Amino acid sequence: MSPPVKVFGHAISTNVSRVLVCLEEVGAEYELVTVNFLAGEQNSPEHVERNPFGKIPAMQDGDLVLFANTNLSITTFSESRAIAKYILRKYKSSEVDLLRESNISEAALVDVWTEVEAHQYYPAISPIVYECIIFPVMRGVATNQRAVDESLEKLRAVLETYEARLSGSRYLAGDFFSFADLNHFPFTYYFMATPYASVFDAYPRVKAWWEDLVLRPSIKKISANMPTKF
Repeated sequence: MSPPVKVFGHAISTNVSRVLVCLEEVGAEYELVTVNFLAGEQNSPEHVERNPFGKIPAMQDGDLVLFANTNLSITTFSESRAIAKYILRKYKSSEVDLLRESNISEAALVDVWTEVEAHQYYPAISPIVYECIIFPVMRGVATNQRAVDESLEKLRAVLETYEARLSGSRYLAGDFFSFADLNHFPFTYYFMATPYASVFDAYPRVKAWWEDLVLRPSIKKISANMPTKF
């Protein structure tokens, strides 16, 4: 029996939670090895061996080690998405195929909406989470309301596109749940703990889509370890 996958990071990290929720979805055995980034443990020699950039998460599956270049910069694109895709490919089954790679058209739509999340949704929603939750707690910096307001304007424009898309299908890539949907979980979860959660009320299809996602057992389990107040 092969050893369980090891994920090195912290449960409150959005990028770690992205990896963990995928492991839950496919039913893989795994172990979360806590690396306390608030205490700087990601810079320890032991962790830098896994991730030369001294970031979280890192994942070990046998001899294979994958790592992400995650930090507190809003502009950073996290390779946690690549780790998540590896997990979904390795543990794909007839019951669980969140990348839909057995159908080229469906896979293409999953890819498209995964890219939309990375390059449209994430850049719009993440600054609000950083300014309202992460920066005040981890850096002791007051919320930059101008940055929040600018991001809210961008987010509303993105949500208008999502609302139109979800008028024709239950999920983003089609009438099937996929990685394109799951990938939105971490930052949307934290956004809903900010004073601006009511923004989603103006987009009923998007709100219903999100409420559907948070009912998934995988998201319930992982979000239980993602506090919104510190």
